[in-house]
Amino acid sequence: MTFIASPSRRRSFAGWLANQPYLLLVLMALFWAANIVLARYVVGRIPPFALTFIRWSGTFVVLAPFAWPHLRRDWPVMRRHIPFLLLMAFTGFAGNNGFAYWGLQHTEALNGLLIQSSGPLFVALWALVLFGIRLTASQTLGIAISLLGVIVIVLHGKLTSLAEIEFNIGDVGVVLGLVVLGMYSALIPRRPPVHALSMMTVTTGFAAVMVAPLVGIETLMGSSLRLDALTLGVGVFIVIFPSALAYLFYNRGIELIGPNRAAPFIHLVPVFGSAMAVSLLGEHLHLFHLLGYALVLTGVMLAARKASAPARAAGETAAASGS
Repeated sequence: MTFIASPSRRRSFAGWLANQPYLLLVLMALFWAANIVLARYVVGRIPPFALTFIRWSGTFVVLAPFAWPHLRRDWPVMRRHIPFLLLMAFTGFAGNNGFAYWGLQHTEALNGLLIQSSGPLFVALWALVLFGIRLTASQTLGIAISLLGVIVIVLHGKLTSLAEIEFNIGDVGVVLGLVVLGMYSALIPRRPPVHALSMMTVTTGFAAVMVAPLVGIETLMGSSLRLDALTLGVGVFIVIFPSALAYLFYNRGIELIGPNRAAPFIHLVPVFGSAMAVSLLGEHLHLFHLLGYALVLTGVMLAARKASAPARAAGETAAASGS
């Protein structure tokens, strides 16, 4: 008996998965949480811009063979949209990760998680500024509830601890990463009509080129990469899961349900991150964890609900007038 799926069965599973936005976005959040845990784990071993370069050059190399047939067909269209592709490369990959990895070198985990929980707000802001798309009442309420859940988890259920947090220059980097990621998220539905692999391959390639000079500057300033089995393993994992797969899943999820409904799934990142800390780092599970998880999941489900017919019509009208 064999357990190897036939090519047709693998294709049918891939086709099914590509039309499951909620599952795709949950997996994206899981992979991004693992990325944060690993990025903090290798602080001092891999400089931030070197890690960004490894992430996107590696993703380009991994995706290129699979994307080549689509790239040959899509290149005439993509060539006409080079400025847009460069903007997506910076906002979604080079700038987002460069700012975030640099910020994580200088700030505490508590600060980073609190700031990251504001990600959906930046997505909503860019969607409003660029295309006039407003949050629905359920999306606003859902984001607020899930944000409260993140705060409960991060502050260990003691909301008075919020006044004791001190912010520093590293927090600015984390915020800038979220600002540019918000623009990327809002722009995904406006991407050229090309295959997802073509889009990812070209934009990650552009991002690697953007970051390369910063790696040289980083090296000249004394930061160096410690190449060993640990850094190699972390690099391979980050390239495959939080990068190639997670961004393909995120892009597809936004295409299917829109940026404002997809963005609240970012709140699952600190939820998964705290769960990883419990299971992998031996930290203890407390009641505030369960309360925070319940609030986040409630908020995400509420924000991701499909809008009513009048609300959808209003959103489509706003999008059409802004495109």
